[in-house]
Amino acid sequence: MSGRVVLQAAIVARLNAVLDVSVFDAPPVRGGLPYAVVDEPVLSDWSTKTWVGREGRVLLTLFDGGERPVRVRSLLAAAEEGLEALPPDLGEGWRVVRLALVRSRVLRVGDRWRGTSEFLVRMYRES
Repeated sequence: MSGRVVLQAAIVARLNAVLDVSVFDAPPVRGGLPYAVVDEPVLSDWSTKTWVGREGRVLLTLFDGGERPVRVRSLLAAAEEGLEALPPDLGEGWRVVRLALVRSRVLRVGDRWRGTSEFLVRMYRES
């Protein structure tokens, strides 16, 4: 299985374990607020002669309503903390070497709040 699929599935599973909201791997057709979406990772080659590696970015977006972004800020903090403890073994032979928060932001879009966290990821699999 590709590293992209394994990584996204591991992040969705981890967030489902630490958040009290629905976490999706694609925007839902119908979903009650709040909910989270883990976008498909954007990865590039990070290989050597002895292992296959990938480096890239993963974006988590939380959606919520309300007058103030209190809940979305709390959920974003919990998600960031939960992903810091992502187990290194992703399955299918893939292992995370580094998962680090690059940036995080909360903003108002229309009548909803959107919180985003972008993570740098480096992972490998033995050849």
